Amino acid sequence: MAGLDPPEFLKRTGQKYREPPEIDMTRPSIARVYSYYLGGKDHFEVDREMANYAEGVVPGVTDLALGNRAFVQRATRHLTAEAGLDQFLDIGSGLPSDGNVHEIVRKTLQERGRSTGSPHEAKVVYVDSDPMVLAHGRALLADDRSVTVVRADLTEPDEVLARAVGTGLIDVERPVGLILGGILHHLHDEQDPAGCTRRLLDALAPGSHVVISHFCRPDASRAARSAERAEALERAFREKLGTGRWRTEAEIAAYFHDWPLVPPGLVPLNDWHPQARDGLRAGSYSMPVRNRLIIVGGVARKP
Repeated sequence: MAGLDPPEFLKRTGQKYREPPEIDMTRPSIARVYSYYLGGKDHFEVDREMANYAEGVVPGVTDLALGNRAFVQRATRHLTAEAGLDQFLDIGSGLPSDGNVHEIVRKTLQERGRSTGSPHEAKVVYVDSDPMVLAHGRALLADDRSVTVVRADLTEPDEVLARAVGTGLIDVERPVGLILGGILHHLHDEQDPAGCTRRLLDALAPGSHVVISHFCRPDASRAARSAERAEALERAFREKLGTGRWRTEAEIAAYFHDWPLVPPGLVPLNDWHPQARDGLRAGSYSMPVRNRLIIVGGVARKP
């Protein structure tokens, strides 16, 4: 199987690139499949096969990836502009793409006149367990002292917190924006996603916010076709990727624990602070109606 070409950002800067030695090119990776859906180039044949298989089972899977990214972008902009947050912890961040969290934060600060133009005013720590994400992120952010990526697994929340705080960029005594965008549905029930989330939320200061998006299994009595699509996609993901759970809205709502949801609550991603569709503005993508009910998201604030 052919190796991975050097990423474009390394080609432009002339940096040397070596594939991380732990990369398994025989099995699909969540981060690489997601990169493929977003139009990136950091993926192998096995990832494309998985992505295309799922798209063939239920056309429109790419919509979910694009819609999830747009939701995270809108939520990040909201937390920066409206909640005044200036430090973010993005777990399961995936491979670098246009419109990363730190880019949204900086642009929002500039638009609101709260920035002097320095890239070091807002702090962002990306967390992922994929070795390729670590290698690419560190190369891309090598000269940026206010943004970094660390390797850790959401199933070990204490380690996630320790490594994030250890960077010197995250102060859990001040409000933090915790982003769990499209990651909890890749945890099996036995991995205790609710417990992992609870540990993270408990460690954060009052005024912190959590952003969660998750594949949703609609009530079949009210949305039979969407429920069928969710079931078919779950089978495809679990068969080819080994993960992917479409949970009920009640199960997803429980991940916010006792943090009150900010308006409009837990809703289909398209309905969370929608904005006019504009290909030049991050967050403006809107999913087609066929998939609007099978992925939901929300933001909650710690009292």
